[in-house]
Amino acid sequence: MTDATAPSPDARRGRVLVGKVGLDGHDRGAKVVARALRDAGFEVIYTGLHQTPDMIVQTAIQEDVDVVGLSILSGAHNTLVPRVIEGLRAQGAGDIAVFLGGIVPDGDLLSLRAAGVAEVFTPGATLESIVTKVRAIVRAKGIEPLGPSTAA
Repeated sequence: MTDATAPSPDARRGRVLVGKVGLDGHDRGAKVVARALRDAGFEVIYTGLHQTPDMIVQTAIQEDVDVVGLSILSGAHNTLVPRVIEGLRAQGAGDIAVFLGGIVPDGDLLSLRAAGVAEVFTPGATLESIVTKVRAIVRAKGIEPLGPSTAA
């Protein structure tokens, strides 16, 4: 007899790459978000500090991720984030969603969304709101992430 609550053999955890692109050396927030996503059942790949847009793109493709989460506190989001999205598209991986966390002025939100950013989380965003949105992004791709439905 099989357990009705057990995941199907085809189920898999959503895969999220969390990266620090650019020269920003502050990664505490990225690590906290990575851990919250992991605790919510996602498989998380953390790239570490000082990644280039090309490095993020290559890692996202190599790791076959569903979502890329970028953390930028340096103010370079209008340059670096579109480069990541353009790089993903150029490599045939435009289906990988990108979200951003960091210090982003309200005036930049429209241009970032127009560039293809799925969501922007600014200071004050809760871990639960981040997990909920990433879960929705992954579900929209037809993947039912394993694990709890909210962050602990």
